Amino acid sequence: MKIRQGHKSEARDIARLIMKAMSYECCQYYIGEEHTLEEFEDMMTELVGLELSQYSYKNTSVAVSDNDEVIGICVSYDGAMLHTLRQSFVEATMRLFRQDHSGIQDETQPGELYIDSLAVDERYRGQGVATDLLRHATSKALQMNIPAVGLLVDKANSRAERLYTRVGFCYVNDSKWGGHAMKHLQKRTNE
Repeated sequence: MKIRQGHKSEARDIARLIMKAMSYECCQYYIGEEHTLEEFEDMMTELVGLELSQYSYKNTSVAVSDNDEVIGICVSYDGAMLHTLRQSFVEATMRLFRQDHSGIQDETQPGELYIDSLAVDERYRGQGVATDLLRHATSKALQMNIPAVGLLVDKANSRAERLYTRVGFCYVNDSKWGGHAMKHLQKRTNE
């Protein structure tokens, strides 16, 4: 396995893993019950293919198998860029689903490399892929001179929270995203 920046040609594979990270329930929340997850996947594939999108392939580190198959993703970006990067999502959900998410709560802030999405293909879980992607994100933050790496974890996902705390993330505060109660965790890059 190796970790590298995602490629535009991998947009659909990346989009599918982002949807797993978000949970299908959250995906449905953002488009409304009258639309399908396949429609959401198409939108996310479009957003991953853009350069100026929070879900852009340019913001995505991919873990790939020996045959270059995408087996895990970590989408991360400078929290100071959130509003600029989020605009493509807001515009796409309005254009395609008539859902206005312009007032969505901020999930990050300046001074934080925000891990927007982290997911590993089910066939490769338990093999250290997520841990390696988290370490890669910390290295990315150091290279960008960002003092912390942050993420949100669903309060009901204790398994993911254990992983994050094991690699050095600490509780910052409570948050909400996609209709779910979340915890905001952070890891200082100088630790």
